[in-house]
Amino acid sequence: MERFKTIVISRPEIFEGEGRMIEALIEEGIDYVHIRKPEASEEEVRRLIETISEAKRERLCVHYHHRAAKETGAGGVHLSGRCREVIKGWTGRVSASCHSLAEAAEMKERCDYVFLSPIYDSISKEGYSSAYSREVLREGVRTGKIDRKVVALGGIDIEKIEEARETGFGGAALLGAIWKGAETEEEIRRRARRVVGKVQ
Repeated sequence: MERFKTIVISRPEIFEGEGRMIEALIEEGIDYVHIRKPEASEEEVRRLIETISEAKRERLCVHYHHRAAKETGAGGVHLSGRCREVIKGWTGRVSASCHSLAEAAEMKERCDYVFLSPIYDSISKEGYSSAYSREVLREGVRTGKIDRKVVALGGIDIEKIEEARETGFGGAALLGAIWKGAETEEEIRRRARRVVGKVQ
């Protein structure tokens, strides 16, 4: 069976020392780090990726700025409502954001994995509440709409990783549980180790 994926989504803003923190996440065993910067320019995203060692860029997945991903050697690109097509000539991983079971079932046919959200009440977005009951999720697993290619997103804290895995998801994506209140690289490493420890 394919291994349960651990994914961290970047903070929306670029900040000083971010490249080193992203490297720390990868060094501690996080499978993929998604570079999601909705307000950043392509050049800003490119500069951020270039602060990350080339050996670790294969574990990155870039939202919006697919050309920057291709030119810097990032391993993945992500499709969302803002960007639903893969850049021409792309040969790396492809993932996508989905907000219904039907959309997840459709998109996973053309992606390596997809995010389904919001599974729980968001940690980082106020008022962004769970859209799925436990019964709906169980039915999604039973009908094959949720499988190893579907990653749970939204309100995933370290304690909910196990629940997501037991439900039948193929991975969990974290944002607030990693970044909220974490000011140092050591704190980021500590949280990453707890995440990875939950799935080993």
